[in-house]
Amino acid sequence: MIFKAVGGGRPYPDHGRTRTRDWVDVPPRQVRLDELVTTKRTLDLETLLAEDSTFYGDLFAHVVEFEGTLYLEDGLHRAVRAALQQRPVLHARVLTIG
Repeated sequence: MIFKAVGGGRPYPDHGRTRTRDWVDVPPRQVRLDELVTTKRTLDLETLLAEDSTFYGDLFAHVVEFEGTLYLEDGLHRAVRAALQQRPVLHARVLTIG
């Protein structure tokens, strides 16, 4: 299994960070793929295969740590790419709430 679990939504309270620029003050760090719970069940294959998928967005995935669990909020395509390249870690901005 690539991820700890595949979720179908955000089980944590709203944190108010809706735009990419809202995350810039959250420092990135490495997280293990097998510690992440996804918040999306599906992945757009076009996004996964696009060479410039991070050109207009954040270079880092967005992860929310809530009650000791790491939820992958944005960047599922980055995480799957890392797994396909046999990399066990992903660089992500980790926001701790609750």
